[in-house]
Amino acid sequence: MVIALGSNLGDRRYNLLRAVHALGEVVRIVRVSSIHETEPVDAPPPRFLNMVVVGYTPLEPQSLMAAMLEIETRLGRKRRGVRNEPRVIDLDLILHDAHRVRTRTLTLPHPRYREREFVMEPLAEIWSAVALPPLSHRAERGSAAS
Repeated sequence: MVIALGSNLGDRRYNLLRAVHALGEVVRIVRVSSIHETEPVDAPPPRFLNMVVVGYTPLEPQSLMAAMLEIETRLGRKRRGVRNEPRVIDLDLILHDAHRVRTRTLTLPHPRYREREFVMEPLAEIWSAVALPPLSHRAERGSAAS
């Protein structure tokens, strides 16, 4: 399982460290990348701090995503319905084992992760032997398959 973390408001480094700690409540984290400063993608400034964690969880993808959204809220993220607005914390589920999911609220693997340097650079740093899913994939709507 791979989760990308980003923050571009407040004490960005502290926000990321708090998020890693909170994720440790639902994920057995086995690798943590260093923190990378990046330009926002399709978003206004300020710059982001980003990192990636790799781990294991007994939670199914939808349950893990719900836990991640709860962590974002607990750490102060406010969703105002504005796409790509600055945020205290952003948690993106990138991969979850071999699960392929496509629902209204969750797509796995994350559909644009290979295009995002702020995901690929820290991921390469900690998981160089990762078996990445194919670039194009078809997923049954609302299903997860191992």
